[in-house]
Amino acid sequence: MKEDTNISNYCKFDNQLLISFTSSLYVASLIASFFASSVTQAFGRKPSIFIGGVAFLVGAALSGVAFNVYMLIFGRVFLSVGVGFVNQSVPLYLSEMFPPIYRGAINNGFIFSVNIGAVSANLINYGTKKITGGWCWRISLGMAAVPASILTLGALFLPETPHSLIQLNIDPQAAKSMLQRIRGTRDVQSELDDLIKAREILKSVKHPFKKIVQKKYRSHLAMAILIIFFRRVSGIDVILFYGPVIFQTMGIGESASLMSAIMSTIVLGVVAVMLSFISMLIVDKLGRRILLMAGGIQMLVSQVMIGVVLAIQSVDNGGVNEGYAVLVLVLICVCFAGYEWSWSPLRWLIPSEIFPLEIRSEGLSIIAAANLLFTFVGTQTFLAMLCRFKSGIFFFSGGWVVLMTVFVYLFLPETKNVPIEQMDKVMWREHWL
Repeated sequence: MKEDTNISNYCKFDNQLLISFTSSLYVASLIASFFASSVTQAFGRKPSIFIGGVAFLVGAALSGVAFNVYMLIFGRVFLSVGVGFVNQSVPLYLSEMFPPIYRGAINNGFIFSVNIGAVSANLINYGTKKITGGWCWRISLGMAAVPASILTLGALFLPETPHSLIQLNIDPQAAKSMLQRIRGTRDVQSELDDLIKAREILKSVKHPFKKIVQKKYRSHLAMAILIIFFRRVSGIDVILFYGPVIFQTMGIGESASLMSAIMSTIVLGVVAVMLSFISMLIVDKLGRRILLMAGGIQMLVSQVMIGVVLAIQSVDNGGVNEGYAVLVLVLICVCFAGYEWSWSPLRWLIPSEIFPLEIRSEGLSIIAAANLLFTFVGTQTFLAMLCRFKSGIFFFSGGWVVLMTVFVYLFLPETKNVPIEQMDKVMWREHWL
């Protein structure tokens, strides 16, 4: 970068090593999510969460003691196994444990907790960045073992879901007792009957991954995959993964860029925590559709404005003046805020509640895998696209935001307050398409 002073600011970071390190997390996660389905189906939700925690612990240890970049990538492979298992099992666990009236709020708590972790991670990065002797990044990466330990130990104390107890052919009375405990009432026979009926259907399913592509379940699968796809092409990964790249692209110096990226990421993290908490409070009142459409409009307006500013300022070989740089930072915050109270939590909530029991574990595995696949493709291609599209990258993303908002308006049914085992009967059969 320093040797080639004539290269465009948009192309300075088009480097395969940087891309490989960023995207390596998602390759093994994609494979692990399918193994997670088998574990979740055969042994229950609780063991799958525990395995994810152990994988996080191993990945954190390898990352903290790595002596070359390849060992770092190997450590990230173990972290990705944890991501694959947890992304598949935790939203599923939350959706099954809570009644419809609270299901959206509790499931959104998954992203709320992830955002708390992101803020903590960025504060650790900021606090360790001046530690010398090569210890700064070792401490930063190695401290991932702390939340991994909490997850692993916490999984040991979790009760299994009633759905899983029925699915594992454990005494129905145990499932009934668990339902009574978590619902706070003894009148759970109707819900138990639905679970037993779903188990009988499940017994007849010999190859669930073949069954899930049948016409009966095609709407469920298409809807869930499209939600994940649109979220990934919305441009938000540009901000999440390559914040420092954007700041240096605007011509801000390396040191100031790092400081700006860290501080803005911390600010964005705090905003994310607050907005995901607000989303928890309103998702079961307003519903899923209105949140997704409003968030999409907010993201579209801010992305178009970012693209206009970068195009006007001609960032190729110069820089953005201070006032415009602040404006871009504010617009990034607005875009990020629109994502965090809408698409960020709901991309996990909606897929976790629309699949019937007989294909639910496999459905969540496919969604987790699709999420990781689209993320991998995005991280592999973004820096090359930034080099070629330049400021147009934000107009490109904005076009996808338009499509995903229209998609929600035309096709996504409302799922709030619908019992999870009655979703197919109540909602899908009444869909206009």
